[in-house]
Amino acid sequence: MTEISRRILLAGAVALVMAPAARAADPLKEIRIDWATYNPVSMVLKQKGLLEREFAKDGITVTWVQSAGSNKALEFLNAGSIDFGSTAGSAALVAKINGNPIKSIYVYSRPEWTALVTSKDSKIAGVADLKGKRVAVTRGTDPHIFLVRALLGAGLTEKDITPVLLQHADGKTALIRGDVDAWAGLDPMMAQAEVEEGAKLFYRKADANTWGILNVREQFLKDYPDAARRVLAVYEEARKYSLANYDELKKTFIAVTKLPEAVVDKQLKERTELTHSRIGAPQRESILAAGLALQQAGVVDAKVDVKATLDALIDDQVPLPTN
Repeated sequence: MTEISRRILLAGAVALVMAPAARAADPLKEIRIDWATYNPVSMVLKQKGLLEREFAKDGITVTWVQSAGSNKALEFLNAGSIDFGSTAGSAALVAKINGNPIKSIYVYSRPEWTALVTSKDSKIAGVADLKGKRVAVTRGTDPHIFLVRALLGAGLTEKDITPVLLQHADGKTALIRGDVDAWAGLDPMMAQAEVEEGAKLFYRKADANTWGILNVREQFLKDYPDAARRVLAVYEEARKYSLANYDELKKTFIAVTKLPEAVVDKQLKERTELTHSRIGAPQRESILAAGLALQQAGVVDAKVDVKATLDALIDDQVPLPTN
């Protein structure tokens, strides 16, 4: 063996001895989490300062970021600007298919938060009437996926309409102004359009609304599993409080959104169920059905194994409190 070979071998051996088995995560100093008007529990969580109280003893700060839709929450998660983000289950699945490194770990609501909406004087009466029409929609959200599935059921695709890509609140404004013929709506804006503008929900299908799901960045879950467990425990506390104290939930909702009681009651009383928390068979089946429908519609590539992706998305091992 030459002198150079011996030196290379020795250097390699030293490197192996000195290299750590894995990089230890830096101490956690901040938890970044979203809140959204389509996630009432998140607003109670924020308003009551429950996470701040839980992590104050550790010197960990809590930073809140508003998500205007599932698409925004998923963008923030993908960019690493939040650690936890609330979305629809179907939107999380599509994001996972597209490479977003997230895990779905909790259910915050079973909503009927989307429907297809038109103005009070419109002659649109069914999904088939959308052919050739302008439809406001927010891509990457449950309303978008709901629209695609509704079109598929009527023998149509997005190519048969003119999608007008707007964030949810702007979609409602465009409908009321007459800039579009229909809108794939989202509460509370949808409830507001109904109550204040007489807008019509001309196509509803409650079981095609996928569940409200809390997601976490994979790296955060890997690095700080105990912190993730504690976040879920506090989320569960806020969900149970919201379920048991409707008047307080409504008060918080109104304080944040400035919406009238009639609008808030329509969303929270008529179209929001808060009795679930664990991701189980019903949630899996609902999200899988959405993914397979999107694949049938050509939105998801035919080569994608939707079920395997769903299995990779859901992590139901983060424990929730049992009491």
